[in-house]
Amino acid sequence: MTAPSILLSRLDCERLEALLEAPGTADLDTSALEAELARAQILEPAQMPSDVITMNSTARFRVLDGSDEGQERELTLVYPRDVNGQADRVSILAPVGSALLGLRIDDTIEWPVPGGRTVRLKVLSIAYQPEAAGELHR
Repeated sequence: MTAPSILLSRLDCERLEALLEAPGTADLDTSALEAELARAQILEPAQMPSDVITMNSTARFRVLDGSDEGQERELTLVYPRDVNGQADRVSILAPVGSALLGLRIDDTIEWPVPGGRTVRLKVLSIAYQPEAAGELHR
């Protein structure tokens, strides 16, 4: 399966690059996120289409295969410091967080998860996106 193209805001990209350079991420495998940043098309926040998952967006997606097949989840994609143990938030450094970043509604992606397996996810909807709400510098 070919990975769908992804869009990132310039601001999100700059913040994520700084996060990846921070000492706290040195021991983490961030190669998948780094690859996503490298292949992304970068837009100014004001130019971001409203159907794209950006940082702090709340998106609904479906798992298309594996033991969780058919399961739907709604998560807010956040920076690690903002997870706060809340089940409805996912860190950008978590595999599903990195997978969702930059996807559009109806996109499907195959993504490696811990344990050596992969999972396919399909974006169903976006309940909230900061850029669409006019929060361009959050």
